Amino acid sequence: MIFDTHAHYDDEAFNKDRDELLRSLADGGVEAVVNVGASIQSTKNTLQLMKQYPFVYGAVGVHPNETGELNDHLMDWLKHVSGEKKVVAIGEIGLDYYWNEPEPEVQKYWFVRQLNLAREVKLPVIIHSRDAAKDTLDIMKAERAGEIGGVIHCFSYSVEMAREYLNMGFYLGIGGVLTFNNAKKLKEVVEYMPLDRLVLETDCPYLSPVPYRGKRNSSLNLPCVVAAVSELKGVPEEEVIAVTRENARRMYRLDANV
Repeated sequence: MIFDTHAHYDDEAFNKDRDELLRSLADGGVEAVVNVGASIQSTKNTLQLMKQYPFVYGAVGVHPNETGELNDHLMDWLKHVSGEKKVVAIGEIGLDYYWNEPEPEVQKYWFVRQLNLAREVKLPVIIHSRDAAKDTLDIMKAERAGEIGGVIHCFSYSVEMAREYLNMGFYLGIGGVLTFNNAKKLKEVVEYMPLDRLVLETDCPYLSPVPYRGKRNSSLNLPCVVAAVSELKGVPEEEVIAVTRENARRMYRLDANV
């Protein structure tokens, strides 16, 4: 069974058929999903989803482009809800200079604060980094993020950068982009990295794999990613599913009976 380590089922793109879709995942070969907070509101929505569906876990945190809303009171709230039983990570957190809002210094401040929160509550982190490769790595090294652990979500950088994060003990999140014709750099990363550091993710409703590119994504599309990983690594699809499932459970520190 497939483990989707990063989804956004609280997104409005699922408003019309969310319950029906989520209840269909098991029949589609999907065992578990981690719904990831990207703002305070989406974190609240995530907490609701994980209470409603036994196979949905949650990550609590604020995406770099939403960090303008953060303050000490909200950080205290994030710390409080991080203690809920099915919360498995702090995320998604990091840096995003593509949109460049709020300003980089604000993003950096709250990135460090949320890294420190993860260390304090002993949860792994889900790292979002876009057009901010050097600053993200510099902060993670300075904050000894390897001691915290977690995943570089939607990994999009070079083999050299992948090596840095793998050496820190991080997992790399791989999704639909791997199936794109222009994903040469990512395919090189997947060929290079060990399978036991790879986790599957959708980032749904975004980043649908080929042949669904441009349409709403869901965990049901992950077999397309499994097939791409299988081809690149030269191992059976069943092995990709089994190993990435075990990786996800180890990364999120889920006991075998959870």
